[in-house]
Amino acid sequence: MNEILDTAALVLILIGALLCLTAAIGLVRFTDVATRLHAATKPQVLGLILICLAIALSLRSWPVVAFLIPIVLIQLATAPLSAHMVGRQAYRNGTVNEKSLLVDELADSQRTPPAAGG
Repeated sequence: MNEILDTAALVLILIGALLCLTAAIGLVRFTDVATRLHAATKPQVLGLILICLAIALSLRSWPVVAFLIPIVLIQLATAPLSAHMVGRQAYRNGTVNEKSLLVDELADSQRTPPAAGG
């Protein structure tokens, strides 16, 4: 049973590391903000979760699991929030290619002032 868990941990670390590597390559290779945000958040978070799961399988200790759970939860909470803030600021700066957007929900809020009530 130990060999099976160790092999599973090895595979999870390998997949997690490959996902983190693809996220880093995506940050370097992609040109616009929206695609870089996808590369920075989606594979990176999944890679971290897989690596944390592999660590828990490898060490087989409840204190380690108790330590890894907040790490994963904080990552799940902060990655989408930071991507949202960066994307919104890029939209305000005009660095987002508006022709590539399928739905532009912020365009209406740009035309109507927040205090106008509409």
